[in-house]
Amino acid sequence: MKRLFSFLRITGLVVLAIILTEITLDTGDQWAFEKYPVLWLILAVILVLAIAIEASVASLEKILFRSLSPEAQQRYLNHTAEKRAARFAWISQTYERLLDKKPIEKEDEIILDHNYDGIRELDNSLPPWWLYGFYASMIFAFIYLVNYHLLGGDTQKEEYVQEITQAQEAIEAYKKTAKGLVDENTVELLTGEDDVKAGQAIFTANCVACHKADAGGGIGPNLTDDYWILGGGIKNVFHTISEGGRPGKGMISWKTDLKPDEIAQVASYVLSLHGTQPAEPKEPQGELWIDPNAPVDEVSVKKQGDDMEIIMENTSEE
Repeated sequence: MKRLFSFLRITGLVVLAIILTEITLDTGDQWAFEKYPVLWLILAVILVLAIAIEASVASLEKILFRSLSPEAQQRYLNHTAEKRAARFAWISQTYERLLDKKPIEKEDEIILDHNYDGIRELDNSLPPWWLYGFYASMIFAFIYLVNYHLLGGDTQKEEYVQEITQAQEAIEAYKKTAKGLVDENTVELLTGEDDVKAGQAIFTANCVACHKADAGGGIGPNLTDDYWILGGGIKNVFHTISEGGRPGKGMISWKTDLKPDEIAQVASYVLSLHGTQPAEPKEPQGELWIDPNAPVDEVSVKKQGDDMEIIMENTSEE
């Protein structure tokens, strides 16, 4: 028993030290012991000291016990046994009170007249623990009735729907600020200087071999004109970079080499080159792309050969 209490004291001391450390040190989302590994050494020292103290106390008790006379040792043992018995007496007393039953010697006081083939019935009281639990369930049922049926409180289904709605709103809000979760459906044109510079660096490192440094086109198409093979606009360009071009003859997929936020940056940089003048621009490829969401301030007609082509230009400032 002494060993058990010693173990509990040591464990409690270590747990208390861990809790106090986590409470007193502000480490953000990290555990204090993760951010400061030296704390493990301090905790180990505390553990060793606690074990040493318990061992010292136990040794001192043995030495003092052996220094007593045989009569004193016996009195000490008797006193310890009495304390141990009294320490756990309340458990058995509480157990008896919770059962609230008559002992076998007094069952004749509660025996009933009913007799079924020699089987007699006792009129024992209901156990208090069961009775109190029944009373508690009645009180809970009354409160539940008033709250949900009279005061119109939210039911569990309604609370579930509300929590799901809040979780979805939180997810959508997080996606708006988390660039790494962007995809072709949620991507937006990035116009910040840092994003454009990052996109330029990615373009220079990976795209100039096919599109040239000024995006005028080489093996790949000209990226500065109004014509796109797989569609223009940030969503289409993001999709093309991520999934690749036409099977067998188009650009490879870059989604395994670039993160979603990097694809968004390089796509935004490519669109920022629209209207620039490359040194040796390649002939237009694909179809004329008109952003269906862009406001149109001017519509002009341009003749190319024998065909009339309608050119829609957006002259509003971005």
